[in-house]
Amino acid sequence: MALPTLLLLIVIGLAAGVASGMFGIGSGIMIVPALIYLLGYSREMAAGTSLAVLLPPVGIAAVIVFYRHGQVNVVAAVVLALCLLLGGGIGAQLSHELDPQLMKLLFGSLVTGIGLFILRDAFR
Repeated sequence: MALPTLLLLIVIGLAAGVASGMFGIGSGIMIVPALIYLLGYSREMAAGTSLAVLLPPVGIAAVIVFYRHGQVNVVAAVVLALCLLLGGGIGAQLSHELDPQLMKLLFGSLVTGIGLFILRDAFR
């Protein structure tokens, strides 16, 4: 795996972990679009890799199916999982330190920004 790709996976994993810790969201809301739009993954590869990140708690059957179809990047899933672990702790700590109104603003901005990005791509 090329260093720039590895670094981007680290940033994606940390960002998703922080958001998960702060907002209690599933990391897939960030990981899947990031893998598609930043790393050029197909929808299937992004979904399969994101599911592999969540393998221990959920989705083992789904990961097996995606893996059998060649739609899981195992190295990317491991890097993202490790970064989610670290980022989740950071985000959880931040969620207790930031003002509740600011948290609402940050979460609303995150979801809106991701939605607008996907909508823009859908109308290309």
